Amino acid sequence: MSDLSAIVKAYDVRGTVPEQWDERAAEALGAAFAQLLRTSGEPAGTVAVAHDMRESSPGLAAAFTAGVRSEGLGVLHLGLGSTDLLYYASGSLDLPGAMFTASHNPAAYNGIKMCRGGARPIGQDTGLTELRDRAQALLDKGETRPLDEPLPPLEHRDLLPAYAAHLRTLVDLTGIRPLKVVIDAGNGMGGHTVPAVLGDAALPSLPLEIVPLYFELDGSFPNHEANPLDPANLVDLQAAVREHRADLGLAFDGDADRCFVVDERGEPVSPSAITALVAVRELAKHPGAAIIHNLITSSAVPEIVREHGGEPVRSRVGHSFIKAEMARTNAAFGGEHSAHYYFRDFWFADTGMLAAMHLLAALGEQDGPLSELGRAYERYASSGEINSTVPDQRAKLAEVRAAYPDAETDELDGLTLRFPDGAWVNLRPSNTEPLLRLNVEAPTPERMVALRDEVLGLVRR
Repeated sequence: MSDLSAIVKAYDVRGTVPEQWDERAAEALGAAFAQLLRTSGEPAGTVAVAHDMRESSPGLAAAFTAGVRSEGLGVLHLGLGSTDLLYYASGSLDLPGAMFTASHNPAAYNGIKMCRGGARPIGQDTGLTELRDRAQALLDKGETRPLDEPLPPLEHRDLLPAYAAHLRTLVDLTGIRPLKVVIDAGNGMGGHTVPAVLGDAALPSLPLEIVPLYFELDGSFPNHEANPLDPANLVDLQAAVREHRADLGLAFDGDADRCFVVDERGEPVSPSAITALVAVRELAKHPGAAIIHNLITSSAVPEIVREHGGEPVRSRVGHSFIKAEMARTNAAFGGEHSAHYYFRDFWFADTGMLAAMHLLAALGEQDGPLSELGRAYERYASSGEINSTVPDQRAKLAEVRAAYPDAETDELDGLTLRFPDGAWVNLRPSNTEPLLRLNVEAPTPERMVALRDEVLGLVRR
């Protein structure tokens, strides 16, 4: 019997297949999703469903589809897609949706990202807990509800060309200088979407010479995990950028909703710098707009947003919190340290592809290299995220807080300490593991290292 509490997380469904969940659980989740939509007054007659290239994805998506239809709703099946393609379908057609992917996780995993019509997120506090309980009840009962009437419609449609055309209406790359770009798709869905959006597979060519790296769709990830957040997975991209003397390199995660960047030297460009760069471009389109950043993005982001007339809004970490703040403030743009980028023009949803297009436009509209362009957005030294196993997280947070009585503190997400010289520390508990996650930023590398080691000493003693 599947225990869905182990796989239904704060923002999505995620677990190993078949150990933690299988097609039977997927069917129950599909039926529960349809029930949730119906009881919450969602005007849904149809659910959009897409899946990534993992071996288990087609079967899980088919079982989920059967569950949805057993509850009387139709399904628009999009086939292979990226998560932001699913959001495009949900937004442009105003349909609830489900994307089968485990994002950057290893091959043994799979999961579901679900949204309501208009790409509105579903998280723990907005329906996911109820959905889990409904699905668990169906599993415990042993069967999904049989439909007495004929099954509702199942339509198959390829939205990739329309998705690509829509993105090109948001950022015009036709007039930029020629750029050579190495793109590492990590055998994930970037290999499906990049040729359509940035290449000439579906639309006229752009002044881009694309050097493809691992574009073959393969959910076993034979070259490296599709997780660019781990520096080990950027090594091949960095080497290829140098070998081909490219202007930049882009790396997408498994479901191609996140995009990481390396410059012409093969050096990583921080997601905070990309957030600030894209924010400036969005503020030029939407003067005075709110820009969302989570509390562990660089202090440079709110500084640059203010300098360009925008209103920075600080958020908890996590896409459901960012999306909620985006909707509440009608923000033009939002960015996270994890390379999730959210756009008002994209139904407040996240799309790494659109962020990449902004970067290509910014680079191609001037003559300097990316390392020079990016320098304007990098102002501080950052530790990156460091995890420590801590059984009693609450007690440890109190201990660290007591060690810095003169620091300014807040508890928006975990514990944040701010110091008079501009340095800051954030310690926040993991939602799913006995971990504390540490992020440190300071005006100089020396100050960052000293503060990082001091706090780590407290956390790990």
